[in-house]
Amino acid sequence: MSELSITTTQNVNINFNTASVGERILAYLIDFVIFIAYYIIMYGVLHAGDWYKGDDRAVDAAINGLISLPVLFYALTLESLLEGQTVGKKVLKIKVIKIDGYQSGFIDYVLRWIFRIIEVTPPLSFIGLVIMIVSNKTQRLGDMAAGTAVIDLKNKITIDHTILKELKDDYVPTYPLVIRLSDNDMRIIKETYETAVKSADFDVINKLEYKIEAVTGIKSVSKSPMAFIDTIIKDYNYYTQKM
Repeated sequence: MSELSITTTQNVNINFNTASVGERILAYLIDFVIFIAYYIIMYGVLHAGDWYKGDDRAVDAAINGLISLPVLFYALTLESLLEGQTVGKKVLKIKVIKIDGYQSGFIDYVLRWIFRIIEVTPPLSFIGLVIMIVSNKTQRLGDMAAGTAVIDLKNKITIDHTILKELKDDYVPTYPLVIRLSDNDMRIIKETYETAVKSADFDVINKLEYKIEAVTGIKSVSKSPMAFIDTIIKDYNYYTQKM
């Protein structure tokens, strides 16, 4: 297991523990068990009774192809819908994120999926395993192509930042309307933000940005929701502690 350090545009360092090779393999095996169960059920239903004889090769090929489609698109579909997780990843509490700190998008999942098809096909699957072992971020080829990594959500994650601490003397605030927030508002924002960062829940971070804008009347000019919230917390500190 190694550490993945992400630096946001506001110089906030977020340190994640990457998922180990063993965790990633186990997550895949859980998904693989789901595949097997799915095939058993589908072929059980297909061959129940005497209505399907299975003596036409063209029909067999078409049916097998249709049955295999959900398995083929399993990883792409679930990672897109579950924000970087399949069932196996959810069970192991690991998740796909961008190594630049942004939430992975559909194109990222597509790139991972394309390489996944190659990497899980013997004998190339062995190459994929070796690459994960030697990678300092436990990345496979698909991760490298998409700029992603798989992080471990179970382990303690530390956030090294200056939230509600001493600011530099030359700090220049960006959002003066932040004074519309109360101490309790800022406590809730800070706690929600830190929890969302620890779990890489970018959806919550996006909603938090929207909520702050709606309550304060502030319009974000920051490069990302994370940068915006970082600045809001620093600005609040500036106006309440420095003035």
